[in-house]
Amino acid sequence: MSFSFQFDRPQDPADARFRLATAARRVIAELTSSSASSEAFEEARDLVERAADVLAAREHDRKYQGAEASLVERVADPSFLDFSPLIGPLNPLAPPVHLVIEDDTVVGTVVFGDAYEGAPGCVHGGFIAAAFDEVLGMTQSLAGPPGMTGRLEVSYRSPTPLHRPLRFVGRVDRVDGRKLHTSATLHHGDTLCAESFGLFISVKPEMFERLRQTRANPAG
Repeated sequence: MSFSFQFDRPQDPADARFRLATAARRVIAELTSSSASSEAFEEARDLVERAADVLAAREHDRKYQGAEASLVERVADPSFLDFSPLIGPLNPLAPPVHLVIEDDTVVGTVVFGDAYEGAPGCVHGGFIAAAFDEVLGMTQSLAGPPGMTGRLEVSYRSPTPLHRPLRFVGRVDRVDGRKLHTSATLHHGDTLCAESFGLFISVKPEMFERLRQTRANPAG
């Protein structure tokens, strides 16, 4: 496979939802580092509670099409990735990780802020593992029908710094029937921070459809 696909699609700076998600991400960042007075936190709290009340009083309808990069081949419009907890620009929990397909590899770039801190000044290992799962999830879709994570192994080689540009590179190692074997590395500059191996099991589209139906009617 030889093509390039950019996931961090341009967002309209004037789009209200995108601006709100960006603002919420800023609030999360400030909450993890601010040393403001109690009065300032009270003022901010009132504003955030008001924002939540405004949205809670309006309509709600989020039809799930997918939130994982591995499903990109299943949907023509990549906007369904906007709510991914790892790469979604409309999900304030996402750093977000920006993914690009470069020939037979997937490259992810990201800067983790204070909200993702584990050891002092370092990215929490759980977030690194989650990012590897997303990168490798996209990677395994290059080899055929995408599947679900069967096993994920992460080896941490050196501390992964916060507030620094990081680079993931994922590739498909081999395919054994429904088993898709993948691997990836994480670097800060020339320093290897971590590496991962992922086993994915390809599944039929009917399984994803059953999951969607269960999500839509959990009581049924």
